[in-house]
Amino acid sequence: MKLYDSKTSPYCRKVMILAFEAGKADQLDLDYVSGSAVAPNTMPIAVNPLGKIPCLVRPEGPALYDSRVICAYLDDLWGMGLYPTGGRRWDTLALEATADGMLDAGLLWVYESRLRDENMRHQGWLDGQQAKIARGLDALEDRWMAHLHGPLDMGQIAVGAMLGYLDFRQQVGEWRDGHPSLAAWYSRFAERPAMQKTVPVE
Repeated sequence: MKLYDSKTSPYCRKVMILAFEAGKADQLDLDYVSGSAVAPNTMPIAVNPLGKIPCLVRPEGPALYDSRVICAYLDDLWGMGLYPTGGRRWDTLALEATADGMLDAGLLWVYESRLRDENMRHQGWLDGQQAKIARGLDALEDRWMAHLHGPLDMGQIAVGAMLGYLDFRQQVGEWRDGHPSLAAWYSRFAERPAMQKTVPVE
């Protein structure tokens, strides 16, 4: 399988963390690409009309895209059980959606601050994206710690990738302030070999 990837994308990192946790990373042929909505460059528009990554090209069927779709597919293919059954499944999906939504806000902040001409940047927009991240951090600290300390699942992987991205881009300052339980959890989670092998680099 070919995975269109980027060493800075937290969504791609989610997929690779899963692959390393499964011990199957060698089954993915990585093709590193770059680009944006205004300049697709080497993005995989031939197989993903949205031109977004990660994008997984399978031997059978159309390419898969959106990190959640790819992770669900690989989890099923490799029998990982990272999307548990019963009530915990819905909690896992909600936690993954929360982390991905925080990433969405983070990337919108990066695009606004880096791709838009300085005289056209909307400070209210930037502040709004940071506020989403701040509310998400509060929710993780207040509501999700018991789940984060449970068996490994895709919600935890998504949160790990998201917090790693906040450290990488430094968008919201020191997010650990006011979130001691989340910070302690992440310090341990970041030591997992799959996390160490997927640290983002420019």
